[in-house]
Amino acid sequence: MMSQDLNPRSAPPRSANAVDDELILDAARDLMSTIGIRRTTMADVARTAQVSRATLYRRYPNVQALAAAVTTREFVAALATVGLFDGATGRETVTRTVVHVTSSARAHPLLRRIIELDPEFLLPYLLHRTGRTSRAQLEALTAGIASGQADGSIRQGDARELAAVVLQAAWSSTFTGPVFTESTELLDAQLFDLLDRYLAP
Repeated sequence: MMSQDLNPRSAPPRSANAVDDELILDAARDLMSTIGIRRTTMADVARTAQVSRATLYRRYPNVQALAAAVTTREFVAALATVGLFDGATGRETVTRTVVHVTSSARAHPLLRRIIELDPEFLLPYLLHRTGRTSRAQLEALTAGIASGQADGSIRQGDARELAAVVLQAAWSSTFTGPVFTESTELLDAQLFDLLDRYLAP
């Protein structure tokens, strides 16, 4: 497939030791958010990040690995934007955090482009296996739920099992919620209510 020449006058590639991995992930994110995953090539990413293809391949074996690394990084970034909820119980903290990250994911340009152009990229993670992003989400939720159980605001039970149900609800709100309504406020309110009732003692 012909690569997309989006940066024809780029500077010479940097040496391998001088490359910041964030520059590679930024380049991959920008390309994938613009032209989709399938149309993005390793040559595109190398050119946009101004690195050699050899340097790129030493870090990532293919576009799919790059896409997985980008989505994981974007999730971590969304999580980092969650503020502190002073005086909140564990249940409220978990619920508000999940709603915030879910709402951010629905509006994220990369996810919107994946759903529009490359939905098959998501299918293995929805139907067959967990990826790094979902495992990171599950670990964060498990820790938050355990904290809520400790303060009595979340019902008892296996914290990881409860976290898995919460994550499934969040994914449903992210991917299928917009099919049923265009109101982000309604989706956020419904998800908050659903999770709050599910986690309550």
